Amino acid sequence: MDQAKDAAGGMTDKMKAGVDKAADAADGATGGKFSEHIDKGADAAKSGIDKMGGNS
Repeated sequence: MDQAKDAAGGMTDKMKAGVDKAADAADGATGGKFSEHIDKGADAAKSGIDKMGGNS
């Protein structure tokens, strides 16, 4: 797990941008019907990225 933390440490911004991009794509694919759920999932993913990167 330490290796994952070390690797993620310098990449958190890029990882979060990827989550945002995926969430935007999912939102577009569903026509905005599930925006609230997609945003909640994206926020949870970004929170996990922060914890993994040591930014809790």
